Amino acid sequence: MGKKQVLIVDDDTRNIFALKAVLKSRSIPCLSAGSCAEALHLLTGDHDIGLVLMDIMMPEVDGYETMAAIRALPGNQQLPVIAVTANAMVGDREKCLEAGADDYISKPIDVDKLLLQLQQYLSE
Repeated sequence: MGKKQVLIVDDDTRNIFALKAVLKSRSIPCLSAGSCAEALHLLTGDHDIGLVLMDIMMPEVDGYETMAAIRALPGNQQLPVIAVTANAMVGDREKCLEAGADDYISKPIDVDKLLLQLQQYLSE
């Protein structure tokens, strides 16, 4: 996979810690944000972000609204976003895709599936 970073957006530090550990063990560079505002700040900075892992269930501004805000930023309409959610109900995947996600993965995360998704999007 390339040198682009993965931005993990999640309000739960335990989830960020676990995802960072998985990515770093595979030499995938990553950044993290605990809120929509922090994610937008990182995306407008001088970071080479190639993909966003977006938690859907966040307080204040949820993942759906955050994805819309990311898509509204100049140059981020094509940035791959994978929605990450504990909601694994019928229709949740479609709702995430309609809100602007390129893909979807449910918690608990299947690491092998996540790595395949990352490879698909980061190698393009």
